[in-house]
Amino acid sequence: MAEGIFKEIINNNKLGHMFEIDSAGTSSLHEGQFPDLRTLKNAKLHGLNLTHKSRPFVQNDFYNFDYIIVMDDSNLKNVNNLLPNNDLEFKLLKMRFFDEINTNSDVPDPWFGGEKGFEDVYQILKRCCQNLYISLSQKGD
Repeated sequence: MAEGIFKEIINNNKLGHMFEIDSAGTSSLHEGQFPDLRTLKNAKLHGLNLTHKSRPFVQNDFYNFDYIIVMDDSNLKNVNNLLPNNDLEFKLLKMRFFDEINTNSDVPDPWFGGEKGFEDVYQILKRCCQNLYISLSQKGD
């Protein structure tokens, strides 16, 4: 969902050509699958069409992307375990680093939260993605 939200923000600002955005999981459990149907339903309510299929995070992602943004401490640990020997840790942030309400906490897993859980996560991600965009705009990245 974060990928779709951030793409919408940069496309609305006519900057899609300046970004490469991709999402990945920290396991291959759902590799090749579309997002959960509840995620798709919630995204559609907000005008998003999510077409990304799951793929696992790989070590080369550190070299292919300027920033690696994870959703929670578990993801952070899993991605840290793939960190190459050279110091690229500066690229690794939690999504809620960009949240003024609950800075650096975990994005909750909506799996057991019903419709409200998916909406809550959408609102968190929307807020964080907007703040990420503002941060990148101010840096000129």
